[in-house]
Amino acid sequence: MADIGSVFRDLHRPGKPFVLVNAWDMGSARMVEALGAEAIATTSAGHAFTQGRVDGGTLTRDEALAHAADLVSAVGIPVSGDFENGFGEPPDHVAGTIRLAAEAGLAGCSIEDTALPAFTPYATDLAVERIRAAASEARALPRDFVLVARADGLMLGQYDLAEAIRRIQAFEAAGADCVYVPGLPDADAAKQVIASVSVPVNILASGSLSALTHADFAEMGAARLSVGGSLARVAYGAAITATRGLLSGDFTGLSRAMDEDDINDLLTKNHGDQDA
Repeated sequence: MADIGSVFRDLHRPGKPFVLVNAWDMGSARMVEALGAEAIATTSAGHAFTQGRVDGGTLTRDEALAHAADLVSAVGIPVSGDFENGFGEPPDHVAGTIRLAAEAGLAGCSIEDTALPAFTPYATDLAVERIRAAASEARALPRDFVLVARADGLMLGQYDLAEAIRRIQAFEAAGADCVYVPGLPDADAAKQVIASVSVPVNILASGSLSALTHADFAEMGAARLSVGGSLARVAYGAAITATRGLLSGDFTGLSRAMDEDDINDLLTKNHGDQDA
C-alpha cells in the first residue's frame, strides 16, 4: 500500500463502522486477516499475556514497537498500535512515540490519558498537551497517520462520563483524528459520546455493549469497533478451561480443537508458503 495511513483513515466512516480486530501475535494477526478483517490493532493486554505479564505499563516502548513491527510484517492490511500512555508522561516523549510508531510501519496508534502502572488520570491540561504534541508530530510525518486519543478514566472509575466527554472534546480540539472512551456502561452513554464530537469515534464492543449488533452501532454513528484484549481472553479462556479438564482427568475438551489443516489454510491464505 502506497500510504497505509490514508487507507486506514478512509475506513473511519461515522455510521458505517468497520471492525478493528485486536490481534496478540503474528499468527492471530494473519488468521484475522484471512478471515476478512480490513485492519487490525495490537492489544497491550494480549501482548502482555504472551510475555507472562499483566496489562498496564508492564511493556516497554521498545517491546511494543518490536511487537507492532512483527504484526505489520505478518499482514498486508493496516495495523494500529495500542500504545497505552505513549510509554512516558512528557508531551515530547509521546511525540517521539508517534514518530517511532510510524517508522515501525503502523497506520496509526492510540494514546491514553492515564499514568501507568498507577492507573491514575493525568491532569486535564497535561492530557491535552500530550495529545497536542502527538498530533503535531503525526501531521509532520511524510505519510498519513491516524491518532486516536483515549479517555480511560471512566473505565478505571477515576472520573465520570461528563469528564470523559470534556476530555475527548479537548482532544479533538488538540488535533486527535479519532477519540475513544473505553468502558462505556450502555448504549445511551455510547450515543452521548458519539454526539459530543465531530471526529470519528471508536467504541469498545465488550461488556454490555457486546450484546449490540453491527447495525445498532451504525445507527448510533460509530465509526470504528474494537475489541481490546477480549479476543485474546477468549482464546486463553478456551485453553485454560481445557487444561483444567486435562489436569482433572477429563480430556474431552480437546475434541473442540480446531483442525490443524484449517489453521494452516488461514495462515497461508494471503501469503502462500513464503514463510516455509
